[in-house]
Amino acid sequence: MSQLWSSSTSPENESRPRRDSKVRHPGRRFAQMVKLKPEFVDKYKEVHAAVWPEVLKQIRDCNIVDYSIFHDPETGILFASFKYVGYDYAGDMERMRENPKVREWWKMTDCMQESLVPGAKDSESGEPSWWKPVEEVFYTP
Repeated sequence: MSQLWSSSTSPENESRPRRDSKVRHPGRRFAQMVKLKPEFVDKYKEVHAAVWPEVLKQIRDCNIVDYSIFHDPETGILFASFKYVGYDYAGDMERMRENPKVREWWKMTDCMQESLVPGAKDSESGEPSWWKPVEEVFYTP
C-alpha cells in the first residue's frame, strides 16, 4: 500500500519526494455488517455515545478515519463504514488486536451482537471476521 518515490539528489529535483519518503495512502474504503440483539439497542447506543479514549486512540493510531456505525431498527443490522489510510492494513489490524483495552471493548460489544459470518467466534479471533465484509458497488466522492 505504500509507495516509495525515487529521485536524484540534484538541486533541480529537491521538490520531488526523496527515495525514502512515504506517501500517505489516499484511503481504502471498508464496509461491514453485524446484527445487534434487540435487547441491547439502548445499551449499544449508550456505550458508543462515550467510546473509551484508549479505543479511539488505537483506531486513529491504526490509520482508520471517517468511521461510522449505522443501525437499522427493522432488521437489527449494524452497518459500519470507515476509510483506511495507512500502509499496512494487516499489520495495523494486528496492532489493534494486541491492545488490551480494545479487546476488552470488543468483548463487551460482541455479546450485544450476532455475527452474520458462519464460523465467526468473536472480534478478537480475526478469521473468520466477526463483522461481515460488504462489497462496495458504487461510490462517488
